[in-house]
Amino acid sequence: MDNIIWIVAGVVGVIIVLVLIFVVGQFINLYIQALFSGARVGIIELFGMKLRKVDLRTIVYSRIRAVKAGLDTPTNKIETHYLAGGRVPQVISALIAAQGARIPLTWDMACAIDLAGRDIFDAVQTSVNPKVIDCPPRSSDRQTIDAVAQDGIQLKAKARVTVRTNLARLIGGATEETIIARVGEGIVTTIGSAKTYKEVLENPDNISKTVMAKGLDAGTAFEILSIDIADIDVGENMGAQLQNAQAEADKKRFQAEAEKRRALAMALEQENKAKIEENKALVVLAEAEIPKAIAHAFNSGQLGVMDFYRLKNVQADTLMRSAIAASGTQSAGDRGPLS
Repeated sequence: MDNIIWIVAGVVGVIIVLVLIFVVGQFINLYIQALFSGARVGIIELFGMKLRKVDLRTIVYSRIRAVKAGLDTPTNKIETHYLAGGRVPQVISALIAAQGARIPLTWDMACAIDLAGRDIFDAVQTSVNPKVIDCPPRSSDRQTIDAVAQDGIQLKAKARVTVRTNLARLIGGATEETIIARVGEGIVTTIGSAKTYKEVLENPDNISKTVMAKGLDAGTAFEILSIDIADIDVGENMGAQLQNAQAEADKKRFQAEAEKRRALAMALEQENKAKIEENKALVVLAEAEIPKAIAHAFNSGQLGVMDFYRLKNVQADTLMRSAIAASGTQSAGDRGPLS
């Protein structure tokens, strides 16, 4: 009976040993690498990370890189940032680059920037090596910044803005789009305030000086080092085009007013013609009353036969005089003017 107990105990012990070897075997390689690199990570820590479903290689290799670079970053902080959804290798690379460039960057600040969605490594690289931003950007539909001087001449400019990242303002700071918009606005304002386009062409550096003096990097994640006018060309004469458009608009307005007056005159003419016809009708009606009056005078004894013949003679004499006057006027017209 005792032999059976010892046999069972031995089997259980072997199983336990095998399980331990299997479990430890998963971590032994990483444990040895960390140990000989001077970045010791305990077996229990590795086991706990395995239970928390953490990528062991990412944590251990990041810890080794940090220690080798002189950054004593605890393993639990690295694991915490990983569990928070951070990009641990990017953060470690950024810290190493910042330390080499003597840029003050703490672990907490780097993690906060990374969790904010910014590329912390690129930000550090930009702090060391400033980058150039095209204004307007090459991906834009418009390839130049167009502005009009006070003399009406259009100028088309291209600018290049040299910036470096301001790590202290990276969280919550405005992006490159804001820099581009502010620089474009400054260029338009500067050109628009110039009396003539020649002033701008003679001293394009005045644009850079004026725009730089506005402090356009306030509230952004960058520090503007310089603004350079890469190219500036003369465009169209916008003043002349506006004057032509205004003249054309005035012409159409005057034509409309003249057409209105003509329509009013035509309406008045038609109205006068109607009045003339109305008056002629009244005359005809009045003339129609004359025979009635003569007949009434005969009937009432106020007009005699001799009076009637004298009236006829007067009418005939009047018609004859009118005919003679008309023929005389026609003859004079045929002879023409006397010389």
